[in-house]
Amino acid sequence: MTALTFLSQGYKLELQVQSKLQQIADLRALATQVRSYSDQEPVSHTLDVTAMQSTIAKIVEEEETLNARIDALVDAKREIREVIDCVEDVTLRLILEKRHLLFQPWDEIAIDLGITSRWAKDRHREALKAVERVLEDRYHEEGAVSF
Repeated sequence: MTALTFLSQGYKLELQVQSKLQQIADLRALATQVRSYSDQEPVSHTLDVTAMQSTIAKIVEEEETLNARIDALVDAKREIREVIDCVEDVTLRLILEKRHLLFQPWDEIAIDLGITSRWAKDRHREALKAVERVLEDRYHEEGAVSF
């Protein structure tokens, strides 16, 4: 695993969480629409409780999957933060935090730090090397991850 792969895992999890949130919102909206439509239907006076319970159970199941992904995101961000905190240079840490914990685009990072986007990207390459050293040190200490 490279430093960039390690640092990017949070972003990928963030995208998964956002996608799952949208899916759940869509399911809830659909369930509400179906319920509203069936309330207007004069065909039957009995409510299909079983179908509604099934729909609610499916939504709850999706929410449980979402919670697991959120837990994974929080754990990944914690681990990423611990590694970033080991980088000695403050500017490099800020660039890493803004890019890999806050997921800011390069232009925003540059504005926040009062630098050019190109300089931010150049410093990011330097920061990745620093992260690589931190990860290698951890590997030698723990013997857990290969790079």
